[in-house]
Amino acid sequence: MHEARFAWGALTRRLALGLFCASLALPPGAALAQTRDVVVFAAASLKNALDEAGAAWMRETGKRVVVSYAASSALAKQIEAGAPADLFFSADLDWMEYAASKGLIKPESRVSLLGNALVLVAPKEAPVQVALKPGVDLASILGGNRLAMGHVDAVPAGKYGKAALEHLGAWAGVKDKVAQADNVRAALLLVSRGEAALGIVYKTDAVSDPNVAAVATFPEESHPPIVYPVALTKDSANPDAALFLGFLRSDKARPFFEKQGFTALSKASTGS
Repeated sequence: MHEARFAWGALTRRLALGLFCASLALPPGAALAQTRDVVVFAAASLKNALDEAGAAWMRETGKRVVVSYAASSALAKQIEAGAPADLFFSADLDWMEYAASKGLIKPESRVSLLGNALVLVAPKEAPVQVALKPGVDLASILGGNRLAMGHVDAVPAGKYGKAALEHLGAWAGVKDKVAQADNVRAALLLVSRGEAALGIVYKTDAVSDPNVAAVATFPEESHPPIVYPVALTKDSANPDAALFLGFLRSDKARPFFEKQGFTALSKASTGS
């Protein structure tokens, strides 16, 4: 009996050693690529639509998407620092160009997927009437209150907002009243809580929060076109990432984005 137990134990150890050696023979990251979730780094303004798209893809495939939401600037820097993302979904072209210039994406996978609009929001219970045209005196409308925006030097919504205010001749009057936030959803929250009288966010953000109202839309010509590009990251070894990107480009995903107010820029693919 003792010999039988010894023989069984020895066989078990040999099998374990064999499996370990076999795992060493796999290409680096192969086992991980077969099992791990699809990790997406996405602009904060995409949250509602992308959460719904990810849930739909999981119902269809049984595979899970994990999304990290933040400002596109922060996400690009995190990917550059080695964060393990499979997809980068930016709220502007500049930060995707930055990622491309650093060799962080697979350029052949890149597509400009969505468009958006820029709006001025106020707390829903404190509606404001504003005509966003050249010469608008936004400073007088604000009085002693604050204007919430994404960081104007880094966050795409903040950059678009500053450009629009400069175009309308309003930036000089409000620049000292700006409450700069780490991302567009943080700026939205300041207005939603009544901590800022007005805010500059995307149309899709205004739709997502019942406590705010869009009081005016910035003219398209007042800022660069709002474009959301998406691409696979260079270091992604997850085969499901390309499948999810195909799903995002398909007719199946388009309703989730259009419901939030995005416009589709890319012709839908047939992939799922």
